[in-house]
Amino acid sequence: MYRVATRVPRIPLRPGAAVEQTAARAGLRGKSLTMATLNPQVKAVEYAVRGPIVMKAGDLEREMQQGVKQPFAEVIRANIGDAHAMGQQPITFLRQVVALCCFPELMHSPAFPEDAKQRARRVLQDCGGHSVGSYSASQGVDCIRRDVADYITRRDRGVPSDWSDVYLTTGASDGIMSILKLLVSGQGPSRTGVMIPIPQYPLYSAAISELEAVQVNYYLDEANCWALDTEELQRAHRAAKQHCQPRVLCIINPGNPTGQVQSKKCIEEVLHFAHEENLFVMADEVYQDNVYSADCRFHSFKKVLFEMGPEYFNSVELVSFHSTSKGYTGECGFRGGYMEVLNMDPQVKAQLVKLLSVRLCPPVSGQAAMDVIVNPPREHEPSYAQFTKEKNTVLDSLAHKARLTEQILNSVPGIKCNPVQGAMYAFPQIYIPPAAVEEAESLSLAPDMFYCLKLLEETGICVVPGSGFGQRQGTYHFRMTILPSPDKLQILLQKLKEFHLHFLEEYSQAEPQMSSSNPEQPSHKSKQPD
Repeated sequence: MYRVATRVPRIPLRPGAAVEQTAARAGLRGKSLTMATLNPQVKAVEYAVRGPIVMKAGDLEREMQQGVKQPFAEVIRANIGDAHAMGQQPITFLRQVVALCCFPELMHSPAFPEDAKQRARRVLQDCGGHSVGSYSASQGVDCIRRDVADYITRRDRGVPSDWSDVYLTTGASDGIMSILKLLVSGQGPSRTGVMIPIPQYPLYSAAISELEAVQVNYYLDEANCWALDTEELQRAHRAAKQHCQPRVLCIINPGNPTGQVQSKKCIEEVLHFAHEENLFVMADEVYQDNVYSADCRFHSFKKVLFEMGPEYFNSVELVSFHSTSKGYTGECGFRGGYMEVLNMDPQVKAQLVKLLSVRLCPPVSGQAAMDVIVNPPREHEPSYAQFTKEKNTVLDSLAHKARLTEQILNSVPGIKCNPVQGAMYAFPQIYIPPAAVEEAESLSLAPDMFYCLKLLEETGICVVPGSGFGQRQGTYHFRMTILPSPDKLQILLQKLKEFHLHFLEEYSQAEPQMSSSNPEQPSHKSKQPD
C-alpha cells in the first residue's frame, strides 16, 4: 500500500533559507535559482499525464530491474496516448518519405517506391540547401502548408482553405500555447478567461496557469455520453463574467479523456453561442481520424461554421489543430502538427508570425511526417494498397479495443464506462467506498489518486486519476488508453477487474452503491446519428 511519511519536518521561515545559511557558513555561493526565486507560475503548473503516478511507475520498473520482487511481472503503462510505445507499428509509407528526406542518397535505392521519392523530392526542393537540416520559414515549409490546405478542402468536401492561413507547429501543443499567448491580457476583472471542458486534457489547465489566465470550467454531461450542453456553457460564462472577461472557448473533439464524438447539431449550437458572446474558438481536432462508433462521424468546426452561412463563417474567429501524434500514425516523437487560423485580425496575424519566429521553426522532419498524413498515396500510386491496409488495420484494431474496454469495464460492479466513440481513451467512473475515501484523506491524497496508486502497486497497471483532468465533485474516475495490444489489453482489463472487486471487499462490507445492475447507472446509449 502506498504510504506517506508521518513525520513532518520543521519548515524554515523562507523556502531555501536553511540551504543558503549552510552555504554561507561554508563560504560557498548560494544558488541564484531556488524554489524561493522560481517563477510562481511554473510551480502552479500541473500535468497529470506525466505526474506522480507515472514517476512511481518508473520507480517500480527500476526496482524490478535491480531484482526487487513485485506482485506482477511488468508495469503496463496505460497512462498516455503514445501508440508506438505501446507496440503500434509505424506506417511504412510515412517512414519511407521521412527517411528519404533525411538521407537523400536513398533516392537511388530500388527498395523505395517512386511515390515516396516524389514526395521527398518535393519537400526537399522547398528546403534551404535542399536539406531538412536547414531552418524552414517560421510558418513552415511552403509546399507542406499548401498540401495541408488541399487536405482540409478535401476533408471538408470543398470548403475552401487558404494555405496562408495554415501554420505548421511542433505538435498541436505548440500551436495551442502560441494562440493562448496572443489571447491572454488584462488585469483583475478584465483578465482573460479561458473556457475549457471538464474533464479536460491537462495541457489546457497547465497553459492557463503558466500564462496567469483565468480557468473557466464547463462540465460535459457524463449521463449523456459526455455531451456538450450549451446551457452549461451559458452557466459557466455568466458565472465567469463576475470575476474575469471570458474571451476563449476551447473544444476537444473527439474528446480527451472522455472519448466522445460531438454531433453536428451540437457543434452548430456551440458556434452559435460563440458568435453571440464574441468568443475566440479553439478546436482541438487531433483525433479526427479516431472515430469508432457506427453512429458517430467527425465534423470539423470549420465545415460546420461554413454551412451556417457567411454571417458566421466570415466573423467567428476559429483556430483548429491537428497532429502527427494521434490518428492512425501515432508518430508522437516527430512532433509534427498544424493549425488553421480563420478570421484573425490582420495586424494580430502579423504578431502571431512574430511570435512564431522566436522559436525559429518546427522540426522539419516532423513537417515532412505531417505532409504524408495530409498527402497520402492515391489510388493510382504504387504505395496505395499497402498504405490503406496498414491504416485500416490500425483503426480496426482500435475500434475493437474500444468496444472491448467498454464491455469489460461495464461488467465490473462499481465501475461504469460510457461508450468509447473516438480518440484513444476510456474515462470510467469508479465507486470508492467511504472507508477508502477516509484513508486517502488521512494520507492527503485525492481518493482516485489513492485508488490508482494501489492499482499500480498491486497489479503494475499505470493509469491516471480523474482528478488530474477535472471531474464533478463527489465523483471519481481514471483515464486509461486503449493502445495496448489486444492480448495485453485483455490482461490489463482482467487484472483491473480483479483488483476493483478486491478493493470493494477490502473497504466496504456493504453492497456497492453503483453496480452494473444498479438502476441509477447510465444506459450508455450511443449518440444519435446526425
